[in-house]
Amino acid sequence: MKPTIRDVAKKANVSVSTVSRVINKKGYVHKDTKEIILKTIDELGFVPNQLARSLTSRSSKIIGVIVPHIGPTFYGPLLEGIESQASTSGYKIMFCHTNDDPEREMEYLRFFEQYSIDGLIIASNFANTENLASLKIPIITVDHILDENIPSITSNNVKGGELGAKALINKNRKKIVMFRGPSFLLTTVERTIGALNIFKKSGLYVDIYDFDLVNPDIKLMEQILLNNEDIDGIFAFSDTLALAAISILNKINRKVPEDISVVGYDNISFSDYSIPALTTISQPVNLMGKQSFNKLARLIREKELSILHDVIDVELIERDSH
Repeated sequence: MKPTIRDVAKKANVSVSTVSRVINKKGYVHKDTKEIILKTIDELGFVPNQLARSLTSRSSKIIGVIVPHIGPTFYGPLLEGIESQASTSGYKIMFCHTNDDPEREMEYLRFFEQYSIDGLIIASNFANTENLASLKIPIITVDHILDENIPSITSNNVKGGELGAKALINKNRKKIVMFRGPSFLLTTVERTIGALNIFKKSGLYVDIYDFDLVNPDIKLMEQILLNNEDIDGIFAFSDTLALAAISILNKINRKVPEDISVVGYDNISFSDYSIPALTTISQPVNLMGKQSFNKLARLIREKELSILHDVIDVELIERDSH
């Protein structure tokens, strides 16, 4: 049977509240008494219960993180950034993915209430925004702006769209298609606005096709490319879509970049290893994760934010595919 805080108090001949003050580093305890308690904890192999500690310290040292799905292309580096920054401040993350299911969102909100988390980072297209206030904790959104009053960290998607369009125009591409994510995503809308601004200035009309960013319809993409042999440029709104397009183009004997240019988005690790290496828009996802925790930590400490909505810069990484 695991030793309890009462076992420690009994053996050290002190009160439970005195042991609690030592564990939580709150309040005064005489040096000699503190040493006895720490020695007793070590001898008994007592491990403090984090939830019990949170009742005394009023801080669970846990933050929640909600993402729509798990994958290496965006959310992997984002979670790494959040976790690495949180750990330096003594925080643990409670990670949940919703599959964009509103019922799962509500389940997690109730779960977070039970664990008395200190703050929440949302990196999904959250449907239950009106229920967030009931948590009564600081909230940061990443890659989305759910509400003008909820602080956010996003990348400059409009600029990213502009950079992708310019990269294709600079190669004198005329018949261009955009393979993008679902149209309800803010990132999709903003990248589309940026790209169309540039194409319009150049007098170019582009065809737009929406795909699932996690499991794109490869057969549909192949049919589009087979039925439109005059396409000479592709701007894909994720590297996953871009790499899928390159694979199809290799299959149907269309050379990249001689016959057709391809530009992706995200600069995932695989993009440098494709053949040819993928030209793409880089957004610092790991940095966005770190910044989101830093922003949340300020709110947890009840500090004001100098900027409510941070926008992180993006850049074009030129390789061989365009």
